[in-house]
Amino acid sequence: METNCYYHQFLQNSDDGPSPQREVTEAEMFAFLALTLQMGHTVQGRLEDYWTKMEQLCCPSYGHTMSRARYYHILRLLHFTDNNSNGVDRTDDTLWKIRDLFEIIRTNFSKFYNRTKHLAVDEVIVKFKGRILFK
Repeated sequence: METNCYYHQFLQNSDDGPSPQREVTEAEMFAFLALTLQMGHTVQGRLEDYWTKMEQLCCPSYGHTMSRARYYHILRLLHFTDNNSNGVDRTDDTLWKIRDLFEIIRTNFSKFYNRTKHLAVDEVIVKFKGRILFK
């Protein structure tokens, strides 16, 4: 819903005239998220390599699911929160743009994942090169 709202705001501010792209449907958004998650498993060098026709790099499921132009269109206009919302205090919350999505994901993941008493996250498993505040 917010992606389509942002798309209409973008068209109003654009000088190029109407765009031939249609609004994003719920099924397309699920396909977009599925492709984005799948990209973590089949790692390519560049984003356009997922839709390449070269035999060495070919991943046909991406092209069958969604065209590259449509994926780029959704990626460019992806929004989860209305930019014009005045009720949000943006100074305290650094995740204010994705807060609603974050809460949905957090609650759904907590339904299906039960932590055990002995849980360790190794730096080999999760690559991180930044500074750690709690060190």
